[in-house]
Amino acid sequence: MLYESTRGSINKKTGAQAVIQGIAEDKGLYVPVEMPKLPISLGEIPHKSYKELAKLVIGAFFDDFTPEEVEACVEGAYDHKFTAEDKVEMQKAGGAYFLQLYHGKTAAFKDMALSILPYLMTASLKKQEEKDKICILTATSGDTGKAALEGFADVEGTEIIVFYPGGGVSKVQERQMVSQEGKNTHVFAIDGNFDDAQTGVKKIFGDEKLKEELKERGIKLSSANSINIGRLVPQVVYYVYAYGQLIKRGALKEGEPMNVSVPTGNFGNILAAYFAGEMGVPIGKFICASNENKVLTDFFKNELYDIRPATREFHLTNSPSMDILISSNLERLLYLAGGRDGELVRNWMDSLEYMKFYTVMDSEVLQEALKAFYGGFATEKEALNTIKELWEQEHYLSDTHTAVAYKVYKDYLDATGDETPTVVVSTASPYKFAEAVGKALAMDALKDGFEAVRALEEKTGVEVPYGLQDLDKKPVLHKDKIESAGMWEAVKKSLE
Repeated sequence: MLYESTRGSINKKTGAQAVIQGIAEDKGLYVPVEMPKLPISLGEIPHKSYKELAKLVIGAFFDDFTPEEVEACVEGAYDHKFTAEDKVEMQKAGGAYFLQLYHGKTAAFKDMALSILPYLMTASLKKQEEKDKICILTATSGDTGKAALEGFADVEGTEIIVFYPGGGVSKVQERQMVSQEGKNTHVFAIDGNFDDAQTGVKKIFGDEKLKEELKERGIKLSSANSINIGRLVPQVVYYVYAYGQLIKRGALKEGEPMNVSVPTGNFGNILAAYFAGEMGVPIGKFICASNENKVLTDFFKNELYDIRPATREFHLTNSPSMDILISSNLERLLYLAGGRDGELVRNWMDSLEYMKFYTVMDSEVLQEALKAFYGGFATEKEALNTIKELWEQEHYLSDTHTAVAYKVYKDYLDATGDETPTVVVSTASPYKFAEAVGKALAMDALKDGFEAVRALEEKTGVEVPYGLQDLDKKPVLHKDKIESAGMWEAVKKSLE
C-alpha cells in the first residue's frame, strides 16, 4: 500500500514514510493510492471487539507493518486508559444511536486516534531506521492538543509542540493542556483563532529553509493533526464498529445502509466515515454538522468554499472544537471523490490561500460524489435547547458538539423523511463543556468551568470522567502566550 499527495506529487510513500512525514513536500495530504477493501465480511463485524477491528482495519491501510507490529500498536494504545468495556459505547436515545468516543483519559474522541499515533510513529521510525528526533507540531481547537500531549509525553525521540487559540477553548480544555507533564511537551496560547494556529503550522511545514535548519540539528517535523494519515486511519474503525453494533442490536440487516451524523470542524472525523464507506461499509448519507461557523454547510449547498472576510464572519461558540473556517481534510475528499486530479486540487487550494475562496463547479465528477453529503448547522441557542430536550425527554446528557450533530440529524430527518438508522457521533464528555451544558439545564451561573463540573454532577448524577476529576487543582506548567506571527520562534525556543 503506497500513499500519494492530494496535490499531484509523483513521490509515493509507504505507510511508515507517510506517517513520519505528516504532510507531503508539495503541501498536499497523503491518501492511499488505492483504497483497501474491508478485510472481513459485513456479517463478521458484529462478532469482533473494537481492538480486533482496529487490527484488521489499520493493518489493511498500513500493510508495510507486520501483523505483530500492528497488534503491538493496538494493544499498547487501547488499554486501561479507556473506561468503557469495549473502549467505546453506543446508546440509543431520541431515535438515534449515539456512538460515545470519549471514554479515554482526556474525555474526548481524540483519545481514540491519538493514543495509537505515538505507537504508529515509533514503529515507523524503527522501520525506516530514522535517526533524527521527531518534532510533533500541532494546532488544536481544544481536544487534539491534550490528547496529543498525553500520547507523546516522554515518548523517546520526540518533542511535541501544541498551539491553541487563547480564549478560544473551554477552561477545562485549557487547564488540561497547560497542566500537561512531560519533559518533551511544549504548549503555547496564540492571540488568534484556530485557523491562525493551523495556518502557522502549515507555513512552518512548507518552509524549506526552516526545515533544512532543523535537519542540520537532527530534527524532523511531523504532525499529530488529522492531516497526518496515521491519525486519520484509526478513526475509520469507529464506523466499521458502529455498523457491527447496529447489526447486533437488530437495527440493521447485513448489507443495509446506515447514516452518520458527525460534528465537523477540520473534516477528519467525517472523512474517516467516507473512508469506511469506500472500504465497503454501507453508508447512505454523510450528515456534516456545523455550528455557526457554517462554511461546510454552505459548501455542500452551493459548491463554493468561501472564507472571504467580507462574506464570512468568524464566531466563537459554545462548541469551540468546531470554531474552524479552514477544514483541511476536505482537501482529501476533493481529491478522492473528484477523480484524483492533483492539479485541480492544487489550484483550488492555491485559490483558497490567496483569494480566500474556490468553487468546484468545474468538476462534474466531484459534484456527483458530493450528493452523498448533507450539510447543516445549529446555532448556540439550538445546541443548548437540544441538550435540554435530550436530558428532559431521554435522560441522555450530551455535550455541545454532540448536540449540534443531533440537531442537524433531526433537521435532515424533517427535510427528507429518511428513517435510515443513524449513528450520531458523540465526540466529548458533557463535562468538558460543563458551563454550556449547565446553562442548557437552567443551572445558576457559576464561577468557572471547574465549579460547573461539580454542580453538573450533583444535578444529574452522571459521573465525572476520571481524567477531569480535580483538574482545577493541577498546577499550570505552560504559561507562554505569543503572537501568531511568533510561532516559528516558539518552535526554535522549544527545541533549544
